[in-house]
Amino acid sequence: MSKTMKQIAVLFLCGVCLFGCESKLQKKDKLGANPAMEGFDWEGSDPAAIELADSIMVAMGGRENWDKTRFISWDFFDVRHLVWDKFTGRVRIDSYADNRTYLINVNTDTGRVKRYDGEISNPDTVKKYVGFGKSIWINDSYWLVMPFKLKDKGVTLKYLGADTVTGTKKYNVLEVTFKEVGDTPQNKYRLYVDINTKLVMLWAYFIDASQEQPRWVRPWDTYQKYGDILLSADRSDGKGPWGVKVSETLPDSVFTKF
Repeated sequence: MSKTMKQIAVLFLCGVCLFGCESKLQKKDKLGANPAMEGFDWEGSDPAAIELADSIMVAMGGRENWDKTRFISWDFFDVRHLVWDKFTGRVRIDSYADNRTYLINVNTDTGRVKRYDGEISNPDTVKKYVGFGKSIWINDSYWLVMPFKLKDKGVTLKYLGADTVTGTKKYNVLEVTFKEVGDTPQNKYRLYVDINTKLVMLWAYFIDASQEQPRWVRPWDTYQKYGDILLSADRSDGKGPWGVKVSETLPDSVFTKF
């Protein structure tokens, strides 16, 4: 074989490795029922954690049912009411504390905002409040649908083994950290997953990923079926989302009229 032919052969083999030497999990993920979002941290996540995240998705109703769920509405504590159109990114937020209504699109970062004294017209002020509204949605939706977002862009998953929180009941512990995504990428969560049902039952919140002790541990319980998926609402500690509804259709005016 000539020198040129040998070089071509080497380049060909390198190309085969670059395009064909994916991890088994990545190949399975592409063919399976819960593909990761583009930008999910495959390299930083371990196989056991990814498999646990997939089992949680199945227990919650499955990826197909999550993807076809369109309208979700809920109250966050007693502070505000949200309606989310998952298909288009439209969100309506009625904020009780400051008497504001946000009609925004979290995919395009556009929208309109009304205060008690009428709709805001200054473009710079509108932009600022649209940003506020998106931050509200990021926070409040995570409190409701976090188990469906475990393979989102920038998420890193680690399996920490089985552990207890109180008493003797053991849970599988899944650690969730973030790489330059969201409003608070420095946060960390530990999810305590029922070994039998595969449902998240408790979650621990760390302000900073470097911390070993959580700021709080709260229940993620009282699951109910909404449409074709399970959601945790009206929780036993009285905190978080309540009054949850999943709808197939809603009037367009929900997202267009104050």
